[in-house]
Amino acid sequence: MKLVTKILALTLAMIMMVGFAACGSKTIPDEPADKPAKTYVIYSDNAFAPFEFLDTATNQYVGVDMELLAAIAEDQGFAYEMKNEGFDAAMGAVQAGQADAMIAGMTIKPERQEIFDFSEGYFEDGSILVVGKDSPISSVEDLKGKVVAAKKGTTSTDYAESIKDQYGFTIQYFEDSPTMYQTVVNGNADACFEDFSVIGWAIKNDGIALKTVGDVVNPGYYGFAVKKGSNPELITMFNAGLANLKANGKYEEILAKYGY
Repeated sequence: MKLVTKILALTLAMIMMVGFAACGSKTIPDEPADKPAKTYVIYSDNAFAPFEFLDTATNQYVGVDMELLAAIAEDQGFAYEMKNEGFDAAMGAVQAGQADAMIAGMTIKPERQEIFDFSEGYFEDGSILVVGKDSPISSVEDLKGKVVAAKKGTTSTDYAESIKDQYGFTIQYFEDSPTMYQTVVNGNADACFEDFSVIGWAIKNDGIALKTVGDVVNPGYYGFAVKKGSNPELITMFNAGLANLKANGKYEEILAKYGY
């Protein structure tokens, strides 16, 4: 009887060892099935109202670009981290691979398309000459011998640079729009060029003592951008989300909130 008991115990032990070995041979997945999706790092400007600007009441960045991106991300189901570092800094971060994309009232144009891949255009704007509220300047012809303020890296600055020799003015460069505006208000520069919608917002909502002169020039569409050849899925999702927002009325709702 004792011998039978020993044999049964030995048999049971062998069965258990085989079972453990079988369990150990199972393939363990490299990643858990519930691993969170990638969080994209997206840069933007920090003072370009009404597209991105700091709401001092909440200490949060708001604006057309901020709300449009948030709505598209929700529609398409992707996560992102926003960094409002300034326009020139945003372009540099994307080019250096420190950011996955940028949205900052960035005009789509051929020179930039050599460096960036763009979404479909989501807003059309153009540049306009801006002077002090009481300035006698009435056209670009009056800029001869004057100093024109310009924000680094922008389409408006590109336009100013393209005509400065023709009209005989010099350019003084700035990192952000508010500082550029104040320089003109203070009389330390005679004029600046700025996107029409942006300066219109500043004059109407911030009461800044400036006025626009002449007609809008150099029109173009703003686009969401990634480094050329990278993150194509972001462009695809942005375009699909933008189309959905236009179809369901959310796009018009966001623009209307900011007076467009």
